[in-house]
Amino acid sequence: MRLGRLLRAAILFLTLAAVAQELNKPEGERRWHGRIAGVPYDFRFPTPKRFRDAYWNPNNPHLFTDRVVGIGWAVNFAQLIPRLQEGYRRLAEPS
Repeated sequence: MRLGRLLRAAILFLTLAAVAQELNKPEGERRWHGRIAGVPYDFRFPTPKRFRDAYWNPNNPHLFTDRVVGIGWAVNFAQLIPRLQEGYRRLAEPS
């Protein structure tokens, strides 16, 4: 319960800091995506391509990618599934 409250407070703080970061830029330089304290944020309207790149991109070797909208990371399921299959295969092998 306490951890959940702390996590929500951190997300709120990072979101407000990201918005402030964008608003401090001249209007023509605002991109509404970037990083704040190393955490990615994206407040642009989501597109199918960005969803695909974040959640199913076999060409990206990373398990965690930038979220399509909001703050934080997404899971690249094209990398997660083979890793889970490999882990299962190793567990199922006789010793």
